[in-house]
Amino acid sequence: MPESFLLGRLLLQFNSEAADIITDLSAVALTPDGHLWLGSDETTSIERLSPVAPHIFGEHQRFAIADFIDFSEQAGEIDIEGIDFNSDYLWFVASHSTKRKKAKGQDPNKDIQNLAKIETEVNRYLLARIPVKNGSLCKSISHPENSKNQLKAGYLQPTKTGNLLTDALKDDSHLGLYLSVPIPSKENGFDIEGLAVRGNRIFLGLRGPVLRGWAIILEIEVQESKQGVLKLKAIGESGKFYKKHFVDLNGLGVRELCWNGEDLIVLAGPTMTLSGAMRVFRLKGILGRSGDSITGQDGGDLEVLFDLPFKVGTDNAEGLSLFPYLGEQNSLLVVYDSPDAGRMVEKNGILADIFRLGL
Repeated sequence: MPESFLLGRLLLQFNSEAADIITDLSAVALTPDGHLWLGSDETTSIERLSPVAPHIFGEHQRFAIADFIDFSEQAGEIDIEGIDFNSDYLWFVASHSTKRKKAKGQDPNKDIQNLAKIETEVNRYLLARIPVKNGSLCKSISHPENSKNQLKAGYLQPTKTGNLLTDALKDDSHLGLYLSVPIPSKENGFDIEGLAVRGNRIFLGLRGPVLRGWAIILEIEVQESKQGVLKLKAIGESGKFYKKHFVDLNGLGVRELCWNGEDLIVLAGPTMTLSGAMRVFRLKGILGRSGDSITGQDGGDLEVLFDLPFKVGTDNAEGLSLFPYLGEQNSLLVVYDSPDAGRMVEKNGILADIFRLGL
């Protein structure tokens, strides 16, 4: 197994109001203007950092998502798991998962009762895009090449049980059971944790379920149905609204996605709540697939790149983005949930890693 090569680190400095999220970072994207956009699985906002010195990002600004799209902040956290930038839009996706209540170790009887409770939170069923202009999120902007065309914030249409995507998957031969039961996330249940957007094509990496060792990447396309609301396009066989791409990630689920040219970089990790290998793969040719696909590691289209350094109970890699560093254009920025205490810099700073990605 090729070893990871750590090129260096970035210092991410947040305001005191957001100091709590630095231990819950779950997504990151670098926009062409040089800003870093970050998401947490514990908030209803998106965070922006700007370059302030070599290898340091600060001047933190928080954007409340409710200022741009119509959803209820009172309905709980969004559980943002992926962020990507494409064609002047910042895209983000929530987990689309249910969750089992935690045992807190204080009252055994209550802990046992909690473990029987499965919760559904409507804000977790969110796939949305918000236009970006001059480093700020906007409800609407003029298209940079056609002022008559407006780019508008929007999100995939919600339904009584989730949104149009989860409704479309309920009859799926592979995924339907996991949505109809439903099986909680981190128990091999349905759980989106990866997002990569290219043009109109959206790729969603599933942490779970993993089926007999095969992880799943969903492909969808959306279009505006009315102002602020998106609907799915039929792109699959027999008019389905999605495609399924099965990939052999050595039994791991998808934890994040990002583009490297035409290739998809895949961060993989355990589906369950446990410490284990976090492995980086390169998936080739996914943009050329007209239907459902299955890709093993023998044909050359799926390549193991390296394992991330492993620590028990800490440094859970969650967010990926390409990042130019020390003259290397193909470097990989990684941010962590539950970071090691050694990453903390005073109260408001956290260190992110940059690894050599290679050709």
